[in-house]
Amino acid sequence: MSVNFKWQEGNHVELLINGNQFFPSVFDAIRTASWEILIETFIIFNDEVGEALKDALLEAAARQVRIEVTVDGYGTADLDADYIAELKAAGVNLYAYDPRPRWFGMRTNLFRRLHRKIVVVDGEVAYISGINFAADHLPDKYPMGKQDYAVRVCGPIVEDIRAAAKALLLEDQAVQELPELTPPTSAVGKANILMVIRDNTNHSTDIEEQYILAIRSATTRIVIANAYFFPSYRIWRELGNAARRGVKVSLILQGRPDKPWTRQLSSSLYSYLIDAGIGIFEYTERPLHGKIAIVDHEWSTVGSSNLDPLSLYLNLEANLFIRDVKFNQEIHEHLTELIDKNCQKITPKKAGKGHWWRAPLMVVSFHFLRHFPTMVGWHPAHAPKLKSLPVEQTKKKHELR
Repeated sequence: MSVNFKWQEGNHVELLINGNQFFPSVFDAIRTASWEILIETFIIFNDEVGEALKDALLEAAARQVRIEVTVDGYGTADLDADYIAELKAAGVNLYAYDPRPRWFGMRTNLFRRLHRKIVVVDGEVAYISGINFAADHLPDKYPMGKQDYAVRVCGPIVEDIRAAAKALLLEDQAVQELPELTPPTSAVGKANILMVIRDNTNHSTDIEEQYILAIRSATTRIVIANAYFFPSYRIWRELGNAARRGVKVSLILQGRPDKPWTRQLSSSLYSYLIDAGIGIFEYTERPLHGKIAIVDHEWSTVGSSNLDPLSLYLNLEANLFIRDVKFNQEIHEHLTELIDKNCQKITPKKAGKGHWWRAPLMVVSFHFLRHFPTMVGWHPAHAPKLKSLPVEQTKKKHELR
């Protein structure tokens, strides 16, 4: 994607915690849309959240709002045919990123996924998050609802977020054009924000680089809450270096994982991280799905990117990097409360349990995963593309399930 972004000044930023804050805000924005809605997401489920999204989009479509929705061909492979048909009949444009045929009923398109979560309304308000449109992001209603984060932004940064969504649509010729906007000239807030994407062409390491720059510059504190933590060697090394020079480094990781094997990978690093002086806290209240971090007293990031090989080297991701003291402090207070009330600290003794088998697992896994993206690039040899969701084919698949 030929998009390049710079730090934008004068933005307003709002932290949204979990789906119970994120969904009402997004749906309200959609209901007030007057001319354009752009959505990218990994998952839409046909549950109460998916239905609420559909209803809001149908209302907007009835007002002649242009709507472009892009989902991932793997994450949203089972969306009901009637759901798709109703939206398309109303004039909503629906696309799937790299949909692939099943093999013996199994989804085969595992890698290079559209993992970004972006919403832009009227070029005036935008959301970046790790939250899918699914009821399993409602921890206030369901005990195992996921802990996750989003940001709502207004100001010049919105045009950069819109440009990222626009670039994907234009690159794959899903649309012929989207109107140009005049960015706002007056500040609406105090936050400096940088939009950063990860793709498999021109921005393959951009998110990783921003993390590394921030960690290297840290002088007092680093707090990272990340769902799937198996970072690159560069990030791992810089976190250890920061801890050794006196920075307080805290990692909030999954204690009740939605995918148990991911915890096995993360926990294989525990002894090495603790030996470097890094504090590890497992969140045990519910599954942690967040991708959020702060460094010192100004820098923070929220977005879709995990610190694992899939996010850092294969998936399409989007994060906002934010410089704002008040916003940083808000996140710090929230994560501190999470550590104090909902986390279990990993001690050296606990980290050492099973070390006889964890150590070889870590070595093998770490070196395998360092080369894994290259191996995935060998096969399948195709360029992922957007395709319009076909109602007839989806109906057929739905009927055979």
